[in-house]
Amino acid sequence: MTRTVSGWSDWSGTLLDGAGTISTRSSTLDAVPYTYASRFEGAAGACPEELLAAAYAACYNEALSNISGKEGSQIASVSTTADVTMGVDDRGPAIVAVHLTVEATAPGMSPQVFQHLAEQARIRCAFSKVLVVEPTMNAKLAP
Repeated sequence: MTRTVSGWSDWSGTLLDGAGTISTRSSTLDAVPYTYASRFEGAAGACPEELLAAAYAACYNEALSNISGKEGSQIASVSTTADVTMGVDDRGPAIVAVHLTVEATAPGMSPQVFQHLAEQARIRCAFSKVLVVEPTMNAKLAP
Protein backbone atom coordinates (compact mmCIF):
# COMPACT_ATOMS: atom_id res chain seq x y z
CA MET A 1 0.00 0.00 0.00
CA THR A 2 1.32 3.42 -0.93
CA ARG A 3 -0.31 6.67 0.10
CA THR A 4 0.91 10.22 -0.13
CA VAL A 5 -0.42 12.77 2.35
CA SER A 6 0.31 16.47 2.27
CA GLY A 7 0.78 19.27 4.71
CA TRP A 8 1.96 22.79 4.09
CA SER A 9 2.90 25.97 5.80
CA ASP A 10 2.94 29.64 4.88
CA TRP A 11 5.19 32.17 6.62
CA SER A 12 5.54 35.95 6.42
CA GLY A 13 8.09 38.15 8.11
CA THR A 14 11.31 37.62 9.99
CA LEU A 15 11.99 34.61 12.20
CA LEU A 16 11.35 36.44 15.46
CA ASP A 17 8.57 38.81 14.37
CA GLY A 18 6.92 36.79 11.61
CA ALA A 19 3.95 34.42 11.68
CA GLY A 20 2.70 31.51 9.69
CA THR A 21 0.02 28.87 9.36
CA ILE A 22 0.07 25.09 9.15
CA SER A 23 -2.49 23.15 7.07
CA THR A 24 -3.16 19.62 5.86
CA ARG A 25 -4.90 18.35 2.75
CA SER A 26 -7.45 16.52 4.92
CA SER A 27 -8.29 19.82 6.67
CA THR A 28 -7.40 18.31 10.04
CA LEU A 29 -5.28 21.42 10.34
CA ASP A 30 -6.68 24.40 8.47
CA ALA A 31 -4.45 27.45 8.58
CA VAL A 32 -3.51 26.95 12.26
CA PRO A 33 -1.31 29.89 13.27
CA TYR A 34 2.24 29.53 14.57
CA THR A 35 5.10 31.86 15.44
CA TYR A 36 8.64 31.67 16.73
CA ALA A 37 7.21 32.18 20.22
CA SER A 38 4.69 29.33 19.88
CA ARG A 39 7.40 27.02 18.62
CA PHE A 40 10.27 27.82 20.96
CA GLU A 41 8.85 29.76 23.91
CA GLY A 42 5.54 28.05 24.72
CA ALA A 43 3.31 30.91 23.55
CA ALA A 44 -0.18 30.26 22.18
CA GLY A 45 -0.28 28.74 18.70
CA ALA A 46 0.91 25.63 16.95
CA CYS A 47 4.33 24.04 17.31
CA PRO A 48 5.47 21.71 14.49
CA GLU A 49 7.33 19.48 16.93
CA GLU A 50 4.20 19.14 19.06
CA LEU A 51 2.31 18.03 15.96
CA LEU A 52 5.08 15.48 15.32
CA ALA A 53 4.68 14.22 18.89
CA ALA A 54 0.91 13.73 18.50
CA ALA A 55 1.33 12.03 15.13
CA TYR A 56 4.07 9.77 16.49
CA ALA A 57 1.88 8.70 19.43
CA ALA A 58 -0.98 7.86 17.05
CA CYS A 59 1.31 5.92 14.71
CA TYR A 60 2.79 3.97 17.63
CA ASN A 61 -0.65 3.00 18.97
CA GLU A 62 -1.68 1.57 15.61
CA ALA A 63 1.65 -0.25 15.24
CA LEU A 64 1.29 -1.86 18.66
CA SER A 65 -2.29 -2.91 17.94
CA ASN A 66 -1.29 -4.37 14.58
CA ILE A 67 1.78 -6.23 15.84
CA SER A 68 -0.03 -7.66 18.87
CA GLY A 69 -2.86 -8.94 16.68
CA LYS A 70 -0.45 -10.55 14.21
CA GLU A 71 1.40 -12.28 17.05
CA GLY A 72 -1.81 -13.73 18.48
CA SER A 73 -2.25 -11.38 21.41
CA GLN A 74 -4.65 -8.50 21.53
CA ILE A 75 -4.16 -5.10 23.11
CA ALA A 76 -7.58 -3.95 24.40
CA SER A 77 -6.53 -0.30 24.65
CA VAL A 78 -3.36 1.75 24.51
CA SER A 79 -2.50 5.34 25.42
CA THR A 80 0.81 6.81 24.30
CA THR A 81 2.48 10.13 24.97
CA ALA A 82 5.41 11.14 22.77
CA ASP A 83 7.71 13.73 24.32
CA VAL A 84 9.81 15.48 21.67
CA THR A 85 12.73 17.41 23.15
CA MET A 86 14.00 20.35 21.16
CA GLY A 87 17.51 21.67 21.49
CA VAL A 88 20.46 22.76 19.41
CA ASP A 89 23.12 20.71 17.68
CA ASP A 90 26.10 21.77 15.57
CA ARG A 91 23.73 22.67 12.70
CA GLY A 92 21.23 24.72 14.73
CA PRO A 93 17.80 23.91 16.18
CA ALA A 94 17.22 20.16 16.39
CA ILE A 95 15.06 17.43 17.81
CA VAL A 96 17.50 15.98 20.31
CA ALA A 97 15.36 13.29 21.94
CA VAL A 98 12.06 11.48 21.62
CA HIS A 99 10.56 9.46 24.47
CA LEU A 100 7.41 7.35 24.35
CA THR A 101 5.34 6.64 27.45
CA VAL A 102 2.95 3.80 26.78
CA GLU A 103 0.21 2.31 28.93
CA ALA A 104 -1.95 -0.50 27.65
CA THR A 105 -4.58 -2.93 28.85
CA ALA A 106 -4.33 -6.48 27.60
CA PRO A 107 -6.20 -9.00 29.75
CA GLY A 108 -4.21 -12.19 30.19
CA MET A 109 -1.03 -10.86 28.57
CA SER A 110 2.19 -11.34 30.53
CA PRO A 111 4.46 -8.35 31.14
CA GLN A 112 7.23 -10.11 29.18
CA VAL A 113 5.05 -10.56 26.09
CA PHE A 114 3.86 -6.98 26.38
CA GLN A 115 7.43 -5.62 26.59
CA HIS A 116 8.36 -7.65 23.50
CA LEU A 117 5.36 -6.32 21.55
CA ALA A 118 5.93 -2.76 22.76
CA GLU A 119 9.55 -2.86 21.64
CA GLN A 120 8.63 -4.33 18.25
CA ALA A 121 6.12 -1.50 17.76
CA ARG A 122 8.78 1.08 18.73
CA ILE A 123 11.19 -0.33 16.16
CA ARG A 124 8.64 -0.88 13.38
CA CYS A 125 6.46 2.25 13.70
CA ALA A 126 6.78 4.39 10.56
CA PHE A 127 7.81 7.45 12.60
CA SER A 128 10.61 5.49 14.30
CA LYS A 129 12.02 4.67 10.88
CA VAL A 130 12.17 8.29 9.75
CA LEU A 131 13.67 9.88 12.87
CA VAL A 132 17.44 10.29 13.14
CA VAL A 133 17.13 10.38 16.93
CA GLU A 134 16.35 6.91 18.24
CA PRO A 135 13.31 7.19 20.49
CA THR A 136 13.36 5.85 24.02
CA MET A 137 10.31 4.39 25.73
CA ASN A 138 8.62 3.34 28.99
CA ALA A 139 5.83 0.83 28.48
CA LYS A 140 3.62 -0.76 31.11
CA LEU A 141 0.49 -2.87 31.31
CA ALA A 142 -2.35 -1.35 33.27
CA PRO A 143 -3.99 -3.57 35.90
